[in-house]
Amino acid sequence: MSHVPDDAAAFHDLLTVHPRLTALVLAPDGRRLIASVESIDEEGTGHASGLWEIDPSGQDESRPVARSSAGDVDPAFTADGTLLFLSDRESRDCAGDEPERAGTSLWALPESGEAQLVARHPGGISAFAVAARADAVAYTGDLLPGAADTEAYAAFRRQRAKTMINAALYEHTATDVWGAALGPDEPHTFVLRSEGPAVNAGSQGLAGTEDMAVCPDGSLVAYTRSATGGAPDTNAVVVADAATGARRRTFSRPGHQYYRPVFTADGSTLVCQRQREETYDTAWRVTLVAFDLGSGEETDLLAEFDNWPWPGRAVLSPIPGDTTMWFTGDERGHCPVFRRDADGTITRLTASGAYTSLCVTPDGTTLYALRSAIDSPPRAVRLDAGTPDQQPDVLQAPGGLLQLPGTLTEVRARADDGFPLRAWFALPEGASPDRPAPLLVVPHGGPQASWSAWTWSWNPWPFAARGYAVLLPDPALSTGYGQRMQERGRGQYGGRPYGDVIALTDAALARGDLDTTRTAFAGWSYGGYLANCAATRTDRFKAIVSAAGMWNLEALQADSDLHAYFRKIFGDPRTRRERYEADSPHYHAERMTTPMLIVHGGKDHRVPMGQALSLHSDLRRLGVPVGFLHFPGEGHTVGAPHHIRLMYRTVLNFLDHHVLGQEWRRPPLL
Repeated sequence: MSHVPDDAAAFHDLLTVHPRLTALVLAPDGRRLIASVESIDEEGTGHASGLWEIDPSGQDESRPVARSSAGDVDPAFTADGTLLFLSDRESRDCAGDEPERAGTSLWALPESGEAQLVARHPGGISAFAVAARADAVAYTGDLLPGAADTEAYAAFRRQRAKTMINAALYEHTATDVWGAALGPDEPHTFVLRSEGPAVNAGSQGLAGTEDMAVCPDGSLVAYTRSATGGAPDTNAVVVADAATGARRRTFSRPGHQYYRPVFTADGSTLVCQRQREETYDTAWRVTLVAFDLGSGEETDLLAEFDNWPWPGRAVLSPIPGDTTMWFTGDERGHCPVFRRDADGTITRLTASGAYTSLCVTPDGTTLYALRSAIDSPPRAVRLDAGTPDQQPDVLQAPGGLLQLPGTLTEVRARADDGFPLRAWFALPEGASPDRPAPLLVVPHGGPQASWSAWTWSWNPWPFAARGYAVLLPDPALSTGYGQRMQERGRGQYGGRPYGDVIALTDAALARGDLDTTRTAFAGWSYGGYLANCAATRTDRFKAIVSAAGMWNLEALQADSDLHAYFRKIFGDPRTRRERYEADSPHYHAERMTTPMLIVHGGKDHRVPMGQALSLHSDLRRLGVPVGFLHFPGEGHTVGAPHHIRLMYRTVLNFLDHHVLGQEWRRPPLL
């Protein structure tokens, strides 16, 4: 039975309509702070983005940016303080036979006056970056193979539309990524100034990441290029001349990925995120590196720092000659802000919460950011740029706190190898030794991730509102626990990580306010894989939910958009069968007895639909109670608000039926 009032059971509806802060940008002079905010649209089936003005001092209420409109997204400021953003406002009004006007375009909105079109591209612009002290902007737009320029590309698009051809020929590139099919269009980097046509600075590769940066003086542009041939595990950072598009330098390293380039204020150095891909024999690791643009020398900026293996994008001092750097990184259930000084000293500026979207003032003394936590949606905050372990000042912005149906604490345990483990733990209102709550175990995806930030599509609080205690474990391969956490999970996807989850589950059930006879397991992506492992290894759980989870690893490594990545971990199934037999749950299907609910998107290319279909077939063949919630139009995650609401309702009703013994309630419209 529920431990909270009936009205709390609709928490997932409140969650769905709550405004979402997604980005924060600061004007070059530090006067204006703009947030990108997503709100549910009038139909309730999508999110509409809008731009909001936030008072940096925290004194005044926030307000929509004057003369902006719904659909404006991804704000950034030019050197003179003009606000740029992407919008599809033009394509909403254009005729279908004008492909050069279709899609998202780049717009400018001065402090006074109406919005003005800056750049359009056939098919739309997907991302852009600006120079800090010059009249230059880089943007990502597609070209078809064989199209020399945008005019030829527009003609190709018209011809393909006229002949109703949507086929693509893949010769050296991937066919899909994450939740979408790719091609035949290939993203390129273009550089635009106020005078003259846009300059094509080169292809980003078919699966381009849209990572770009423009040198402060506008002379260079840097972008990441995905591999398109014999090195599927490698991408490169390309530095090109912004005026001619000619390549100046290319930085790459076998077995590594480079992301999120940013130039120092004097333009002499490029700082990037470098990721060493996981293999069966090599642990995953991410650091920040600096490339000297003169010598090409690469320097690891965090070589001696082992707090975590996943720092975010670097924010560099805007003062030429000052090499101070700020960044975020997971740390034991949080994602703090860190400062790196010129001598390499690293200072943690925040002790709790998860931070994103860092901005630094022109004098380098103040930071603005979005802060969230497991128990708090993102909020706009202000920080001192140098004070250790401070509490931020919260600014007035949309998307404030929600009244949560429970409390958040931690559970700790020891792994079988002695490693200290921890998990977040959400306890519902009313739970006590006299009224013990059922337990839901929810491992995160990744596997390189951790429970540190607020999440919208797999949030613990709708379950707590229904009366479930929710355990959010960080097992082996989680980020934020040093490189040893990666080493101890290397090469055993379903080994030590699963054991860590069970150890934390046992520690939680030692509490007096939980019912040890009513437990369930639910996970998404890698968490869904661990759910599938649980289904084949134990009958201790009353119900299991597997969302976008891996089932047959041999089929996965052949079908996934990360084919090369998974094959490097598990090897060739013809010669490394022992790895698949150890880690692939489908080999042990005959052991399954626990009722399962499968959730999967039809456009999931990371964990393709075949994984869910195979699991569903095995469960039916074995006579195990099973439901399959299929979203044909969703990818690896469920993003549409009405689908998120339906997902929570279905999962909750499934748990209530099998864990609490309530009558099955089939959600309406299913």
